[in-house]
Amino acid sequence: MSIYLPRAKALLIYKQILALFSFSTIPSTLPKADHYSLRSQREKKREMEETNSRFNRICVFCGSSSGKKASYQEAAVELGKELVERRINLVYGGGSVGLMGLVSQAVHDGGRHVIGVIPRTLMPREITGETVGEVRTVSNMHQRKAEMARQADAFIALPGGYGTLEELLEVITWAQLGIHRKPVGLLNVDGYYNSLLSFIDQAVDEGFISPTARQIIVSAPTAKQLVRQLEEYVPEYDEVTSNLVWEEVDRINYVSESGVAT
Repeated sequence: MSIYLPRAKALLIYKQILALFSFSTIPSTLPKADHYSLRSQREKKREMEETNSRFNRICVFCGSSSGKKASYQEAAVELGKELVERRINLVYGGGSVGLMGLVSQAVHDGGRHVIGVIPRTLMPREITGETVGEVRTVSNMHQRKAEMARQADAFIALPGGYGTLEELLEVITWAQLGIHRKPVGLLNVDGYYNSLLSFIDQAVDEGFISPTARQIIVSAPTAKQLVRQLEEYVPEYDEVTSNLVWEEVDRINYVSESGVAT
């Protein structure tokens, strides 16, 4: 026997049934296990994004001395580990002494490829120690810089002396001239490069360096922060340098084998 219900009453009952199975009756918070599972998945996704680098290999300039502060040595090791974590290979000036040895050993121990470029004159172990990874010998310092630049997709300078500054300023200058578009970073450990950055800012104020060229230098106090900023770096050029056309012989030394950043 069928039961007849007025339309209004039937509609009311229908709504009540829906309310019983509504999503509003589901707890707003997930069970503890599910909550941690979702958070773990989000963290893993974020970690994967952070370790997928645009760089295949980074060139590191640094001192063949360790420096007086332990923080310099710790920063070199930290940088090496950061490269490993992001699956980035290393090219550097060869040898196993000073900060050069620390950063190269950390990358090598982490299973990444290390290229040490060293002039034959500096090959004796009493001068540079024993280079880890692949060793590429060259005739002179100019060829050394050219080979390191060609192999790299970006540059990072740890604390160092004359040699580090000379290598650093060359890649900055060539970036300013549009010969390459590779990011250049300063690992400013304990403010080591504060004076240099102040000098550059003064040069901008005095009209010797353009504000656009000032943006070439990326600096940060930690390896993790610096590499992240280099990943996000987008080169800018002023009207004059953007129109310069360089002969292939000038550019070839700064075009990396991977072609990731030219």
